[in-house]
Amino acid sequence: MGRFVNGQMLEELKQILSEEQVFSEEPMNRHTTFRVGGPAEALVQPEAGQISAVVDWCHVHGIPYTVIGNGSNLLVSDRGLSGVVIEFGKPASGIRIEGRLIYAEAGAMLSKVANDAAHAGLTGMEFASGIPGTIGGAVFMNAGAYGGEMSRIIREVLVLTPEGEKKKLSVEELEVGYRHSCIQERGYIVLSAVLELETGDEKEILAAMEELKRKRVEKQPLEYPSAGSTFKRPEGHFAGKLIMDAGLRGFSVGGAAVSEKHCGFVVNKGGATAADIVAVMRHVQEEVKRQFGVTLEAEVRKLGEFA
Repeated sequence: MGRFVNGQMLEELKQILSEEQVFSEEPMNRHTTFRVGGPAEALVQPEAGQISAVVDWCHVHGIPYTVIGNGSNLLVSDRGLSGVVIEFGKPASGIRIEGRLIYAEAGAMLSKVANDAAHAGLTGMEFASGIPGTIGGAVFMNAGAYGGEMSRIIREVLVLTPEGEKKKLSVEELEVGYRHSCIQERGYIVLSAVLELETGDEKEILAAMEELKRKRVEKQPLEYPSAGSTFKRPEGHFAGKLIMDAGLRGFSVGGAAVSEKHCGFVVNKGGATAADIVAVMRHVQEEVKRQFGVTLEAEVRKLGEFA
């Protein structure tokens, strides 16, 4: 793993931001829902208006940067991450509601936005109330659950291009597909999004969210750290059923295992390393391919160097 950030550079970052927003050799297991990952050379938590300055600084110094939200769909290498990790968290999590429109900064948690929408009598975001990610991450991968997905409620997204230009994109320009948007290929950074919902009854919306929560608790292994569904849904199949039918329920390597409650989840049962998780994923992919001829594609994004 290359080294890019020295002490003087850390001080420069603290000048751009503040002492409290810059972390050195920060363990990434504190910033991912899998609770694994080695240290980031530097991790920063900028406000929305500070993102451009941090990215410009990285470009000037030739330092690689990685953008994350709540880390709910990430697997970070045990070796950690080189350069600067830009985390969209509380400092960039503003939410404003005007009529049927919701203006949300990229670091806003989906659960908070969905809850605020419900209390404002806005329906259409119930599906997202239990997704443990941020608006930025949800736009990036067109997150969805229980028949809903972000592309149905996005009106406009503000991104920062690799050239440092701020650009507004309509939902059509995002080129969304299943767990995909053009942001993934173009190196854009999501700064904020405008969502458009429908008016509804607050009590009915909250009841629907409560029902979805009940289903999640009943069917998903929420008692263990994970990154949600580990694999994308293969066309014509369900990943969890294929994995179960392959006899892999409970299969484990080190502290990582295929969930016995829902085979579509690989979980950290305690002390798992990123290498353990990758080993479980690879074995699952190999067995499902061997037994059923179906290729399972990872939904989880790997960051850093893996063997």
